[in-house]
Amino acid sequence: MPTFTLPTVPGELQWKNDPLEWKVEADNRLIITAGPKTDWFMDPSGDHPQNDNAPSALFIPPDENFLLSAKVKVDFASTFDAGVLQARERGDLWAKLCFEYSPQGKPMVVSVVTRGLSDDCNSTPIDGNEVYLRLARNAETLAFHYSLDGRYWNFVRHFTLGKLSNLRAGLSSQSPTGQKCQATFSEIRYQPGALKDLRSGE
Repeated sequence: MPTFTLPTVPGELQWKNDPLEWKVEADNRLIITAGPKTDWFMDPSGDHPQNDNAPSALFIPPDENFLLSAKVKVDFASTFDAGVLQARERGDLWAKLCFEYSPQGKPMVVSVVTRGLSDDCNSTPIDGNEVYLRLARNAETLAFHYSLDGRYWNFVRHFTLGKLSNLRAGLSSQSPTGQKCQATFSEIRYQPGALKDLRSGE
């Protein structure tokens, strides 16, 4: 797959796993369609196959501290369909913030932190199929937030993946139980610098 660029993202984005379809629209929207049975998840029980096959557009952040945010719209059809922001050090060390379709048939903000095995946590139900997601790196810690309007940010999770030397960040779509999932990322923004208060999101 070719690399590509977005005006608001520093450097080239490269595909980790091929999407079913993808395109960049004139207004800087990135559309990623994941194919069937695609996911990034390492089941903590060890009873199920470990999946690392969701299509992901990743770049190398040039700053130690940064924010990556986007408005995420998902065409939900099947359980666990999601549009995702993620941070990836290697195959067994990564984290993702998902706008995901729950088994109860509700769109939700979900976070997953993986250090060998995945720690999965449902957060907040969302009305509708759009929400803003944000990933923040502050030195050796990371934080996840969501927003309904792109201005007021709600805290989801604060964690560490340890000392990172090969961090990539990016955007992804997944359809673990379905045949495909289209996620549209708009208002994509990369900003260097650290948050002053991780829990308030400022």
